[in-house]
Amino acid sequence: MAKTKIVFVLVAAALLCSCSHSFKWQKFSIDGHRTGVTVPTATNITAALGEVKEGVYTSPNGNVFEGGATPEVAKLLIDVQPAMARLKEVVAYAPEAMTKGRPESTLGNFIVDRLYADVAKLAAPSGRKVDVAVTNLGGIRVDIAKGDVLLDDIVSMLPFANYLCYVKIPGAELRGIFEYMAGKGVQCVSGARLVIKDKKLVSAEVAGEPLDDTRQYGVATIDFLLDGGDGYKIARGATDYLITDVKIGDAILADIREMTAQGKALEYFVDGRILIQED
Repeated sequence: MAKTKIVFVLVAAALLCSCSHSFKWQKFSIDGHRTGVTVPTATNITAALGEVKEGVYTSPNGNVFEGGATPEVAKLLIDVQPAMARLKEVVAYAPEAMTKGRPESTLGNFIVDRLYADVAKLAAPSGRKVDVAVTNLGGIRVDIAKGDVLLDDIVSMLPFANYLCYVKIPGAELRGIFEYMAGKGVQCVSGARLVIKDKKLVSAEVAGEPLDDTRQYGVATIDFLLDGGDGYKIARGATDYLITDVKIGDAILADIREMTAQGKALEYFVDGRILIQED
């Protein structure tokens, strides 16, 4: 009898394993289309996120969710909002979305151009001059959406403790940096114009002049890239350097606040500084 039961179990298991199951996956944009949820400020939490009462979640657009994980997750998100109030400060307005990307982008160009200017200010009192700025695209973690820009957006965009730096290197070393970019993926560059084809550097100009391998160039960057970050060793061959105590996120936030105080919107441009030639 025991043997019969064992055989039956094995046959049943085989039949179950042989059954064909089909799954259909659907992809949805995280845009609040099911709930009407929007990004909350410090004062519109219920209007933006909805509310949970007695285990039932009512979303901003009136949909009701009872049971399952949705009310629990919604409650967690709603309850933490008061602690995040400081991050909900509106620090700027973006008339259009600013995104990061290669070979160049509005957000990447904005950040690296501000890096250039900020390091130039910090280096000027000691007589140092910035010619080029380089930072890594991967250090920019999120895009800026159209509309009000919150402090939370800026903190999320540049969350790492990367410090502004100045290094002075020979043109040959700077060329090597650009060649590495051409092969591995272009980073954010300011003060230079690069032409790339088939992942090879065709030409490089700094301030409108061909890159001179024998000249010394001042490079604004972040400490993460000085000795190995993302494969870069920008400090290699340096004849002078300055590592500041200013984080890139703090510097960019100060720049954005200044723009807002001047009545300027947060917007930027691409200008052909990186040209990828096609066959």
